[in-house]
Amino acid sequence: MNKEIIINLDVMMAKRKMRLNELSKHVGVTIQNLSILKNGKAKGLRFSTLEKICEALDCQPGDILEYR
Repeated sequence: MNKEIIINLDVMMAKRKMRLNELSKHVGVTIQNLSILKNGKAKGLRFSTLEKICEALDCQPGDILEYR
């Protein structure tokens, strides 16, 4: 049984009614890179980017990252 880290960015964006282009402006990351992250295709995530995402979405890192 392989465990993995799941990115729940789309869930938090829906809860905050925020679109990808708006989040991109807040975070300073391209829409393409956020899309890669949202779709679970990213190989890594900088803490500084995670901090900006959490700030923009008013959430905790655990709201976005899940280990299962």
